[in-house]
Amino acid sequence: MDKKQVLEIFKVLQNIYPRFMPESTEEAQDKLNTWTRMMRDMDFKRVMKKVEEHIIANKFPPSIAEISAYAPKDNESLRKMEQWRKEAENVPQETKDRFQAKLKELMEAKTNGQ
Repeated sequence: MDKKQVLEIFKVLQNIYPRFMPESTEEAQDKLNTWTRMMRDMDFKRVMKKVEEHIIANKFPPSIAEISAYAPKDNESLRKMEQWRKEAENVPQETKDRFQAKLKELMEAKTNGQ
């Protein structure tokens, strides 16, 4: 998240919790800078959703820990499976049919105890 996004969250929190922001400009700027630094790797939409959920359930403003939310990490296994699926589309149907026939032979042999 960037400073502009954190500021948007602050506006929502300030509207609901009037004492959320310090009265002095310097303290408010320090709070904005600190929160921006702490939330730089977070996902804005997920954080905003947690802010809204917090507002509905709590009469006191949240800490960073209560609203922190990160985008899901890239799933390497799913990425590889998608790559294999795309590669399989390029395999000729004749090759796929031969593979299916051999697999069926093997399964029948194993089933019959051979």
